[in-house]
Amino acid sequence: MATPDPGWDHFRTFLAVVEHGSLSRAATALGLTQPTAGRHIAALEAALGTTLFVRSQHGLNPAPAAIELRPHAEAMQAAAAAFVRTASGEAAAPRGVVRVTASQTIGAEVLPPILAAFHAEHPGIAIELVLTDRAEDLMRRDADIAVRMVRPVQSALVARRIGRVSLGLFAHRDYLARRGTPRSVEALTGHSLIGFDRNDSGARALGSGALVFRREMFAFRSDSDAAQLAALRAGFGIGVCQAGIAGRDPALQPVLAGEVEFGLEMWLAAHEDLRKSRRVRLVYDHLAAGLSGYVATARGAGASLPAPPARVPRRSSKKVSRKRAS
Repeated sequence: MATPDPGWDHFRTFLAVVEHGSLSRAATALGLTQPTAGRHIAALEAALGTTLFVRSQHGLNPAPAAIELRPHAEAMQAAAAAFVRTASGEAAAPRGVVRVTASQTIGAEVLPPILAAFHAEHPGIAIELVLTDRAEDLMRRDADIAVRMVRPVQSALVARRIGRVSLGLFAHRDYLARRGTPRSVEALTGHSLIGFDRNDSGARALGSGALVFRREMFAFRSDSDAAQLAALRAGFGIGVCQAGIAGRDPALQPVLAGEVEFGLEMWLAAHEDLRKSRRVRLVYDHLAAGLSGYVATARGAGASLPAPPARVPRRSSKKVSRKRAS
C-alpha cells in the first residue's frame, strides 16, 4: 500500500521542531497538542523513508536528512505565506497584506514613521515588517518589497535607486565630555571604539577604498547594528552611524567629520509580478517617497559625501573602521 503524500501541516511541524528542538515546544508554537506534533513527524518520516530527528538529553536534534531538507521546507513555507498574502485581498483593492523586509537599522529607525503615515492613509492594508540583515529572496516571495543597501541583481525585480546614505563617526556628547574629542585619525587609538564582532561583511560592503579597524581595537563588539547603535547612544564610545539617524538626536555628535566618511546606496525592490497588485504598488511608491525624503534630509543636514565611497587622510597609517551595512 502506497504511503500517502504528507500535507503542508507535516512540513510546518517539521520546521517548528527544527527551530524549537522539541515536540512540546513546537506544538505550543503551532497551537497543537504534543501527540499531534509527534504523529506529524512520524508520518513525514514514513513518507520520506528516512529519520529526521535524533533524540538526546536536550531534546530532538536534526538528523543529516533534516538539515538537507530544511531549505526546501522553508521555501514551501515562504510560498504558502505568499499564497495567503495574495489571497488576502483583491489585486486591485487597497486592502490585504504587504510584507516588507529591511535591515535592523532601517527597519527599526527609519521605516516606522513612514509606515505609520501610510497606515493612516490606507488602514485596510496590513504591513508585515521583517527585520534582518540577510537579503530576503524576493524571487521566492519571502517578502513583497525589500529595502536594500546594495543594488539588486535579479532581472525579474523592479528596483529603484533611492539615493546615497551617508555614514560617519559619531559619539554621545557625554562620552566626548569625559574623554575628549579626537582631532585626527591617529587619536582614535586612544578611544573606546564600537564595531563588529565576528561578521565583517557589512564593513566589506562599504567598498575597498578605505582602511578598516582590526576587530581587537573595538572596546564594544557586536554583529547587531541595533546593539551598536544602542551602545553609541549610551555613551559607550565612538562608532559608525547613518548621518540621517544621528541628526535626529542632538546628543550624538560627529567625530572627524570630513576626515572619515563613507556611504551606501539605498535601493527599493519588488518582484515585477507583484507590482501589478495595487496594494503592493501603493506601499512601494509610498516607501520610495518617504525614503527619498530621509536621504534628502540627511544631505540637507550637511551629511553629503564626496564621490569616493569612503576615505581617510593619506597622511594616516592607521586603519579606519567600516561598520556593518545597515
